[in-house]
Amino acid sequence: MKRIIGPVATLILALALPALPPSVYAQRPPQHPGEGGHPRPVGPEPVGGGHIPAHGPVSHTPLPKGHPDQPGHPTAPHVDPGTDRWVGHSARGDAGYHLDHPWEHGHFPGAIGRSHVWRLTGGSPSRFGFGGFFFSVAPADIGYCDGWLWDSDDIVLYEDPDHPGWYLAYNVRLGIYVHVLFLGS
Repeated sequence: MKRIIGPVATLILALALPALPPSVYAQRPPQHPGEGGHPRPVGPEPVGGGHIPAHGPVSHTPLPKGHPDQPGHPTAPHVDPGTDRWVGHSARGDAGYHLDHPWEHGHFPGAIGRSHVWRLTGGSPSRFGFGGFFFSVAPADIGYCDGWLWDSDDIVLYEDPDHPGWYLAYNVRLGIYVHVLFLGS
């Protein structure tokens, strides 16, 4: 009986393995459009989908009112994955991002930039956290983050060169970014 159980268990495991999600038995990252024989869409590259900008915004790039800058791009502030251009970054002095007391809660002590991806661990636009740090979304940007998954999305923080006291939180899944205020730890 013992000689039969081993081969039967192996056969059952071998048949069940393809039914498991790929993350259970492979170390390969999730597939993106164009991999695995699926054709890439014709036209501009889709926004988000895991793209992480190499740097933060370098200049003011207005967001067209009411329509996307390119077909397939959102009408929210986003990063063009082909150029790393921050579309919709507001101009210096925009009243929607004025703070009477910039850095009131100090500077974010964690790492920022492309090589530091943070996983959201809960909250809402008014207060969310990761790694023991807490932030809030600028009131002017709350409408841009309605598709964010506050308990699981990955974000990357960049300094905002034009608005003292604000950081830019870039959502890796969506390619959309919002201004965020560091609240402390």
